[in-house]
Amino acid sequence: MNLRRYRRAIEKLYEDKCTISRYGPVKQPNGSTKHELYVVYTDMPCRISQKSLGANGQTESANTISYETKLFISPDIEVKQGDTIKVTRGTLEHLYTAGEPFPYQTHQELSIQRSVKA
Repeated sequence: MNLRRYRRAIEKLYEDKCTISRYGPVKQPNGSTKHELYVVYTDMPCRISQKSLGANGQTESANTISYETKLFISPDIEVKQGDTIKVTRGTLEHLYTAGEPFPYQTHQELSIQRSVKA
């Protein structure tokens, strides 16, 4: 089995771009370190697919809509559970939180969650 050929075929489907960020120690100009969000990867090719339809959580004060989406990305990219992922599809940008990655030899799949208040 030619895994390189399968991987190239899968990566041809990557029509989206994502920027992956995570929390960690960041050195400040004064020499101290601060725990904050920093960018790990920028404009990485990927593909998102909607896993389930949005679920409404109507309360008196807010209508919370939760979406669950699946992200397909190269297995060479290190994505950790809890990372913040900004996905760009065309002119639309959405922010997601990464679930635990499931790696394959040709790609990896992640469940990513987006919560929106309507």
